[in-house]
Amino acid sequence: MDDVNSKKVSTTEQAKLKLEHLRGVTANLTKEPGVYLMKNVADVIIYVGKAKNLRNRVKSYFLSSKDMPTRTKHMVRQVDKFDYIVTQTEVEAFLLEASLIKKHRPKYNIRLKDDKAYPYIKCSLTEAFPRFYLARRVKADKSYYYGPYTNSVAVRTTMQFLNQTFMIRDCSNGFMKTRKRPCLTYDMGRCTAPCVGLVDQKKYGVNVKKSLEFLEGQQDRTIKVLEKQMFEFAKQENFEVAARVRDQIKSIQSILEKQTVVSQDQMDVDLMTMFSEESGALVEIVSVRKGRVIGSRPYFFNKNNMGADYEDERHWFVSFLNHYYDDNYIPDRIVIPIDLGRELLTLFLKVLESRTERKVSLDHLPHEKEKALLSLAEKNAKIHFEKQALLTAKKDEGLKLIQEKFKLPEFPRRIECFDISNFQGYESVASQVVFFDGQPSNEDYRKYKIKTVIGPNDFESMKEVLSRRFAHKELPDPQLIVVDGGKGQLKMAVEALAAVGRSDIPVVGIAKSRTESSFEKAEVEATQERFFLPGRQNPVVFRENTEAFRILVSLRDEAHRFAIEFHRKLRDKESLASILDHIPGLGPKKREELDKVFPTIQHLKAASLEEILKVPRMDKKLAEILFQIFNT
Repeated sequence: MDDVNSKKVSTTEQAKLKLEHLRGVTANLTKEPGVYLMKNVADVIIYVGKAKNLRNRVKSYFLSSKDMPTRTKHMVRQVDKFDYIVTQTEVEAFLLEASLIKKHRPKYNIRLKDDKAYPYIKCSLTEAFPRFYLARRVKADKSYYYGPYTNSVAVRTTMQFLNQTFMIRDCSNGFMKTRKRPCLTYDMGRCTAPCVGLVDQKKYGVNVKKSLEFLEGQQDRTIKVLEKQMFEFAKQENFEVAARVRDQIKSIQSILEKQTVVSQDQMDVDLMTMFSEESGALVEIVSVRKGRVIGSRPYFFNKNNMGADYEDERHWFVSFLNHYYDDNYIPDRIVIPIDLGRELLTLFLKVLESRTERKVSLDHLPHEKEKALLSLAEKNAKIHFEKQALLTAKKDEGLKLIQEKFKLPEFPRRIECFDISNFQGYESVASQVVFFDGQPSNEDYRKYKIKTVIGPNDFESMKEVLSRRFAHKELPDPQLIVVDGGKGQLKMAVEALAAVGRSDIPVVGIAKSRTESSFEKAEVEATQERFFLPGRQNPVVFRENTEAFRILVSLRDEAHRFAIEFHRKLRDKESLASILDHIPGLGPKKREELDKVFPTIQHLKAASLEEILKVPRMDKKLAEILFQIFNT
């Protein structure tokens, strides 16, 4: 008993000594503005913050924790050291903080996981003959960005409409530079062939201007121009072209019918509302572009990913705005649900204006015309919050059961699953799939080509993969590792973890229990998943209707899918290479261009002759040969 108490005293004393040391280090900090990076004992950045006065801000973390928010206390306990970067102004500190959080994804900072789900249409005006792209990030690259749209299908459909209606090229720059004759898109009347000089920059620019006017809300003007063209073609008895223009007008009108007009002032506005409870918060954003509502989207934050400063509502919301508008288009006006106060409001306006280089309105008081839309957004925010909160509670319940069943020392927020895949010992690969809070964390997925193992040696392969995985000290440790397989695979994983010095991480194996069918003895069917723990003879089982079971099985299936998909791509690439070796006229340079566009057999099988013809350096005869080979 005395030994236990002495250990507690020792741990407490160590914590006090660490705080005193860190407090002493802060005495030498500058009073300039800047960004500070809190690190744990493994030298991993766990929090990035900004400060008007670095010394005062950083020192505040290591003073009395009596009035400190609970989550901030948890963060401070893990701080072993810190770094800092001095900036010229507080505005620069805001900008640097956002980029560092994006790069390092610290544990205790607010997380915006859903950014890439909302794409933009990008027009690259720096090119001699501009074209449209699907973009996931808004950059300061002198291009025009329109959106965000609710999904990529809407973007691709709109881009296709713009290309066909206004005859804008859809080919890559590399394809365009190597053309010697117009492609099929020109023959179909959907492009003016700038690639071979059949249109000059001035005339092409007129079409680009019309397409931008459409995106900027001047659809009525576009319709009038098209109607004039339609009547001209009809007068010339060119009825086929007139009918095509008529269909374009109908397409525009169809798009307009789906957009709600809320204002005639042609302003770009983001209307934000927030719903929060003890379990988290949800920010609902309604995007209005040129007076029309183009979509809304929710950002949900449970208590685990709200960051260390979520108890301070104003600073938390500014952190959200700072990260959101680091990647997204900044509209003319932003309506937010809380009053930031004069000082914080003025400072953040400077941040926004430094990014967009124009005046921006930021207000918590909506205009009369905006109130009805905000009221609807508030109702949606509550509905979306309740749905997400229920899902989160269900996932937490499942993870808690996993912790209890597997006797894990920590709540398994991060679970990693590894799967080895090979075909008859050929081209071994591995996948690493990560579930965070019970849901896939796609940005943390990894795939590995086995480099040091020859033949089907799963143990050595697993050892290599785990060694490479834990060489990345910047990645957070999982609270659980799952391997696909029974006792044999589990034993290999345990030995592999020991070999790389990570026996402290819990690991389980998952395998199917198989029994003979009562109807047909020869038929074998899976009846139950079993989970094997090191040092335990009997497997652990879960009821199939529990969330814990669904999380673990989904994790294993996802790892298996990811590994098989990677392995298939490698096999297809080699198979494709062997087929292409015997095609006359397909030299190394053409092969290289073909591989860029169609990396696998599946890509080539799905390609049309028109798409194959768009490959740089491709001639019609060779394209027809390739099309026949992969479509007969």
